[in-house]
Amino acid sequence: MFTQARMENAFAAAGMGVERIPEVLRTRGLYLARFPGSGESGGATIRRGVAFPASVPPPQLPGMRSRRFALLASFGVSASLLVLPAASEAQHAGHGTPITVPAGAPYTVADVEFMQGMIAHHAQAIHMSRMAEKRGANPRVLRLAQKIDQSQVAEIRLMQEWLVHYGQVAPDTSSWRTMTMAGMLTEAQLRELDAATGVAFDRAFLTLMIQHHEGALQMVEDLFAAPRAGQEVDVNVFANDVVTVQTAEIGVMRQLLSQLPSG
Repeated sequence: MFTQARMENAFAAAGMGVERIPEVLRTRGLYLARFPGSGESGGATIRRGVAFPASVPPPQLPGMRSRRFALLASFGVSASLLVLPAASEAQHAGHGTPITVPAGAPYTVADVEFMQGMIAHHAQAIHMSRMAEKRGANPRVLRLAQKIDQSQVAEIRLMQEWLVHYGQVAPDTSSWRTMTMAGMLTEAQLRELDAATGVAFDRAFLTLMIQHHEGALQMVEDLFAAPRAGQEVDVNVFANDVVTVQTAEIGVMRQLLSQLPSG
């Protein structure tokens, strides 16, 4: 979901090396991230991150429509393009809009709720990330914030298209203001982040974004705990990628947090 350069820049910001997983996993664009000195006997702990190298076309995974991954490769998508008027109109009436799943459909109510909720969740992460440039963030924190912004814009579009394809309500990017999902910041936390600058902003951003990412992991766990949920191929691939990417980013953020000056 990210170009190789962007993934490597994010990991390099935390003093980590990146290497490719063997060819068998090439089409999934998986990378290994090494966290120095945190493994056995001072060795490196291996965690995974997802990246599509710029030289490799986005993969066509089973069941995933080509136009969706084409969008994932387009990091220049503007936020305004993420508003789907006809669908979002129903969403503004309230997140409690009844979800109807036709008999024999390959997805469940829990799948729809997950995709709708993750749109709001991602949208708040984008809002947080866009604060970094104007708050004097450390260059490494800024690069991470930009990576989160770029990747999650593309993923929101993917989720919206999935919902529209199945005739479900697709929230727009303003939905984070009215929907509350696991790990999302409270109004007080958003004010705290908005008021901070410099190192104080870096510390608040990293701490709160770790909380936010951990909430996304909880959402995936809840999805797979629901009966028959997470089995539709697009939902399954996306949910697993959320775990892979956001687990790696949590590691990056913890490393960056540990390197901030005290005080």
